[in-house]
Amino acid sequence: MSFDWSYAASLAPVLAPALWVTVQATLAGTAIALTLGLLLALARRAQNALVSRPAAAFVELVRRTPLLVQLYFLFFALPAAGVSLSPFATGALGLGLHYAAYCAEVYRAGIESVPRGQWEAAAALNLPRAHTWLRIVLPQAIARMVPALGNYVVAMFKETPLLSAIAVVELLQAAKIAGSETFRYVEPMTLVGAIFLVLSLVTAKGIRVLEARLARALHA
Repeated sequence: MSFDWSYAASLAPVLAPALWVTVQATLAGTAIALTLGLLLALARRAQNALVSRPAAAFVELVRRTPLLVQLYFLFFALPAAGVSLSPFATGALGLGLHYAAYCAEVYRAGIESVPRGQWEAAAALNLPRAHTWLRIVLPQAIARMVPALGNYVVAMFKETPLLSAIAVVELLQAAKIAGSETFRYVEPMTLVGAIFLVLSLVTAKGIRVLEARLARALHA
């Protein structure tokens, strides 16, 4: 089957709204993952076992089960528990919870990579604990964590087609619907693949630029 450029161009009004859904889901999931991941990392470092053990259990449970299973669980279990969310909100929450577990490990490794002497110097100067975290530890740790966290953002973006399983019409699902109407799948699938590739490369480039700037700021 030959590639029909005119038909491919006609798909733009169909794919553009679905692309925006995909981007929104990625951004919402990223916000949840980065925030909750940091909280989980801090909880795992807590001295109180009632805080650290549940956090560790959550991280291991999420990392050892497939994202699709988690999406189905949230989609069907939340309404049964009296929590009513839209498919999009459920999907964004599922992405955020799933990748929060992975981000938590990145945060934990980044925090532990800060030399112990930094902590001891802050304690010797009697600096407030919040100042130690916000001005000494986290700035050094974040510079080391950006590449891994960025990789998870790109991975989350590529996982958004799974949201179609819970009735979210994201980019790939919109392409499948368009293909089913005309029985031409080459053009929509090619466009979807190209869009994912281009946006992933652009995001990866942006992450490398951010990493370089943070490294320069850290050593300034």
